[in-house]
Amino acid sequence: MTYCVAMRLDAGLVFLSDSRTNAGVDQVGTFRKMFIFENPGDRMIVLMSAGNLSISQSVRQIIADYKSPAGKSIWTATSMVEVAQIVGDAVRAVHERDAKALKNFNIDFNVSLILGGQIGGERCRMFQIYSAGNFIESQRESPYFQIGEAKYGKPIIDRIINPGTGLDEAAKCALISMDSTLRSNISVGLPLDLLIYKADSLSVSHFVTIDEKNQYFKMIHDTWGQQLKSVFDGIVDPVWDVAVTAQSEPIRVSAPQALRTAVAASPLQAVAQDGEQRQLS
Repeated sequence: MTYCVAMRLDAGLVFLSDSRTNAGVDQVGTFRKMFIFENPGDRMIVLMSAGNLSISQSVRQIIADYKSPAGKSIWTATSMVEVAQIVGDAVRAVHERDAKALKNFNIDFNVSLILGGQIGGERCRMFQIYSAGNFIESQRESPYFQIGEAKYGKPIIDRIINPGTGLDEAAKCALISMDSTLRSNISVGLPLDLLIYKADSLSVSHFVTIDEKNQYFKMIHDTWGQQLKSVFDGIVDPVWDVAVTAQSEPIRVSAPQALRTAVAASPLQAVAQDGEQRQLS
């Protein structure tokens, strides 16, 4: 499995992906999930993938070589929507070629993609593309996309990210989101690829591959855990004996009558009741 997250902000774009494709006691595969199509000064496009590795690699190869009947390619498209359509066409082409054969081996056609970037003369845009080749675009109300093992890293993003978030703060949030995922799911693993794109620069602004030796990520891992524990300890424990304004009782399901009779007549209960009576006397 994998985890990829991308954020579309007023200041630009943030992309983060892990590199694990399968995990087990004695089998771990590492393949990078982020691919960059860059022509500095003209366009900077990032594609991240999750799902079946053979499908995503086939899609990427078709995209690199693709040219529509009208002569459009990822290198000549005039808008990111056209690029998203090209990627969707590539997904459908791989489905038409491979889906039936995969089904014969009980393998689902499973691929998810995040596409984002900027073409000169257009604003930054970002899309999530599905196994059918259809896609949706990020809006101000939904400034990020996740694919793969998304649930563990979602809460921190929901609390922090909005269109006005700065690129550095968004990168920090993405790394914390990834750390939470790594902590809870063995199918996501290092190294990570982190890319920062400043709006209108039309070239990669910052890129780093993060492994277990990266000091900043180690600091995030240690500090985030410590701060969570500190905040947790600072919240008071529940108080159970406070006055309540309404009756609070659980919904109890009564045991069968025969069972309740048997319990009442059990020797152990009889001994306990006898002991209580002696103490009272």
